[in-house]
Amino acid sequence: MKYLTEDEIEQYQLQLLQNLGYSYSNGYDIQPEGIKQERESFGEVILKHRLPQAISRINPTIPHDAQYQAQREIFNIASSDLLNNNEIFHKYLTEGITVEYQKNGETRGEPVKLIDWEHPENNEFLAVNQFTVIEDNHNHRPDIVLFINGLPLVVIELKNAANKKANLNAAYNQLQTYKRRIPSLFTYNALLVISDGLSARAGSLTAGFNRFSTWKNPTGENQINELEILTNGLLNKQTLLDLIRHFTVFEKSKTEDLKTGIVSITTIKKIAAYHQYYAVNKAVESIINASSQEGARKGGVLWHTQGSGKSLSMVFLAGKLVLNENLQNPTIVMLTDRNDLDDQLFDTFAGCQQLLRQDPQQAGDREQVRQLLNTNSGGIIFTTVQKFSPADGETLYPQISPRPNIIVLADEAHRSQYGFTAKQVNVLDAEGNVIGKRTKYGFAKYIRQALPNATFVGFTGTPVEQTDKNTPAIFGEYIDIYDISQAVKDGATVPIYYESRLVQVDLDAAGRQLLDELDEDLSFEDLSTTQKAKAKQTKLEAIVGSTKRIRQIAQDIVTHFEARQQVNKGKAMIVTMSRQIAVNLYDAIIQLRPDWHSEDLNLGKIKVVITTSAADEGNLVKHHTSKAQRQNLAQRLKDPENSLELAIVCDMWLTGFDAPCLHTMYIDKPLKSHNLMQAIARINRVYFEKTGGLIVDYLGLATELKKALSFYSQSGGKGDLTLNQEVAVGLLLAKLEIVEQIISGFTYQHYFEADTGEKLNILKNATNYVAAPNIKDRFLSEVIALSKAHSLAVPHPQAIAASETISFFQAIQASLRKLEGSGDSGGLSNQDIETAIRQVVDQALVSDAVINIFDEAGIKNPDISIISDEFMAEVRGMEHQNLAVELLQKLLKDEVKTRSRTNIVQSRKLSEMLEDALRRYRNQVISVTDILEELLELAKDTKAANARGEELGLEPYELAFLL
Repeated sequence: MKYLTEDEIEQYQLQLLQNLGYSYSNGYDIQPEGIKQERESFGEVILKHRLPQAISRINPTIPHDAQYQAQREIFNIASSDLLNNNEIFHKYLTEGITVEYQKNGETRGEPVKLIDWEHPENNEFLAVNQFTVIEDNHNHRPDIVLFINGLPLVVIELKNAANKKANLNAAYNQLQTYKRRIPSLFTYNALLVISDGLSARAGSLTAGFNRFSTWKNPTGENQINELEILTNGLLNKQTLLDLIRHFTVFEKSKTEDLKTGIVSITTIKKIAAYHQYYAVNKAVESIINASSQEGARKGGVLWHTQGSGKSLSMVFLAGKLVLNENLQNPTIVMLTDRNDLDDQLFDTFAGCQQLLRQDPQQAGDREQVRQLLNTNSGGIIFTTVQKFSPADGETLYPQISPRPNIIVLADEAHRSQYGFTAKQVNVLDAEGNVIGKRTKYGFAKYIRQALPNATFVGFTGTPVEQTDKNTPAIFGEYIDIYDISQAVKDGATVPIYYESRLVQVDLDAAGRQLLDELDEDLSFEDLSTTQKAKAKQTKLEAIVGSTKRIRQIAQDIVTHFEARQQVNKGKAMIVTMSRQIAVNLYDAIIQLRPDWHSEDLNLGKIKVVITTSAADEGNLVKHHTSKAQRQNLAQRLKDPENSLELAIVCDMWLTGFDAPCLHTMYIDKPLKSHNLMQAIARINRVYFEKTGGLIVDYLGLATELKKALSFYSQSGGKGDLTLNQEVAVGLLLAKLEIVEQIISGFTYQHYFEADTGEKLNILKNATNYVAAPNIKDRFLSEVIALSKAHSLAVPHPQAIAASETISFFQAIQASLRKLEGSGDSGGLSNQDIETAIRQVVDQALVSDAVINIFDEAGIKNPDISIISDEFMAEVRGMEHQNLAVELLQKLLKDEVKTRSRTNIVQSRKLSEMLEDALRRYRNQVISVTDILEELLELAKDTKAANARGEELGLEPYELAFLL
């Protein structure tokens, strides 16, 4: 049988690239002393003959001396901080390198361009395979490097789809090794690609594995394999250049050490996912048409579900608009309807200054909005819609600017604040007496009066209701939709599960009527209606916030959350109906768990986050926080390692708040429609291997969820807002049955009544059973799936009941993992090790007690040198022969890894021999006895080769020349 090889996948990828117009060179040919040498040393990662030719071609008017000066800047990027180097280079790449030179007696400053962005065909695209780089005695050879104008901008790492171990994780881990050992190659990196020939992902220099994403066709038709889709869709010349220039950011965020007060800045390099790329380009085209002389000034609406990167899409759009020649240096107005959202979005933009080519400005009040917008061109200005209110004495809003190149990007564009509707409101005197009426319009009318020729674009995380006439009237129709179904499928968000844990409310028919009317009343702004709403809310709070009910909920949350934390590493949010209920619930919880409380804002497991008022009394006062203090609390909740695990809120943090480690939301507040969808989306963020978020409902949201889903579906959205937790339980039981079937040939039921010593013996025998080649891989895979399903279903009674059995399977898994290679050959990924899903391994077995086969064999820190006649005899006589195979496999794989640093040819030969033997064993062509003999012989030969070098007094790298 002929097996698919990594080399065949590499040749397939190279052919795809050549079909796109890339030239091709073999890395061996262009290396030092190669037949077509282009490198002076293996440390050179830039093709130094191609780069100056490209610079000269793209910059014909700049003198050669100035061009050479620009090249020196590129070669001199050499700090010890790889990401900082990469950011400096990215700025050079996208903006050019400014040089000074004399012309006609004058000093000129002009940017030297490294890439011709406007004419992709004027650049040289080259694919090189087997590109060896040696740095600090580390010798590595990435599979394929893509050069543009001699610059190594893309690194592709391929693995073999036919090899279970050579998966995407292995390719990702290989890239992380390259980054550590040959960082000079990655100083110039724009994109990383990993593939096993079928699956393919792309990511940035700093992306974790779960941030490497697929690329899809804009049509949604993806019948061919992912590698071909990604290559044709992303690596084609035009898209790749567009992604590098307009869809790459180095996002900066500030964090403050809560003990020392020292502020540090963290940088993360991010690139657009496919849905962001396509949507932004569609939006640019729509805006150019809408803002033209004949345009309707309606740019359209982008509906991208919460958690899928909507804020970053707005950054990419703004960055592309400011450089668009058709718009002639436009002014971008970022519009929100809440101060906290304004702050959050402004912070995102401020952290992406390089892409935007300017510092965004945030208007503090109505007067500053007018000042900032009263400009001839340019600027990115943040404001809330409320700042477009007419000043006292003004009936209409005055015109600020008639320019047509003002683009208004409105967040959460479906809200009522964007309306045109007029209504009559009371005019009050100083004592609060009604002295007349005045006409008040929706903010959309005032903004149109201020900026009559501006083009409006709406962003929303939830669909526009069919009855909403305002949104289409202002913004136009949908430009792009990215719904829950697609986001979950792509891994951009995780699914949300729903669990009803209703706590009885003594609510009669009149009380329910109050509840239904409350939200509607609060949407009006005149005083009398608001006062009525407050009266209704006060009655409801008395019912919902009764002492008995609060105590019940506190007890349930404590029990439920502690059970969740046993299997999920993460945090939770509690949503209450009022500030008073929030602090009363806090008091009830800390009565049950006093150690969760701390007076210090920087300590404690639970905090209340609410707005404050000077009129507050009683237990509300002690929870007063300033804006800066709330920012610190937000930082604590977002930090997975911080002790703050629970936040009690009313309205704050329910929109725009992004904390990926949140996995549970306890809701005891009436929420509807958009507000409900936005709130529950706080827990849909991707975090390590978080498999889903959980909504726990104490007040009866099921009906509102159905209504929200109904209009969501009618608007064209696909996918469920939430899944019933019974779905997770069903999945758990199905996975449990599969694992039980896999291990059905081994009797283990007496394990659960045994003492620790007996448990260890049973575990050793079970591990030997599972290590059989026809069982091992499937068992490990299904136990991972079982653990994920368990983490979603806890604390459901059926999940708790299954915990003991699952702990046994996880203990076997842990034992086998100790024998897995940890290197670059497809071993455990960081996700497997630092998983968000905590193991529930039997507490009687501390981690070091889980079977370690090396300890069983009496070996400490094993390596190939332990091979001796006595050792071989001992292995042949081992009772657990499947485990003996695992032991020898581990020793030989470690030796392959060690040799690859000094003798690539020999390590590859050893690796091929090892894999061939293991393949025949796994396919049951040879027996466990045969594989043991082959591995022992292989180990013996390897040790003999090492001994030969010692006899000749040669170092390993010297011996490589003789073998």
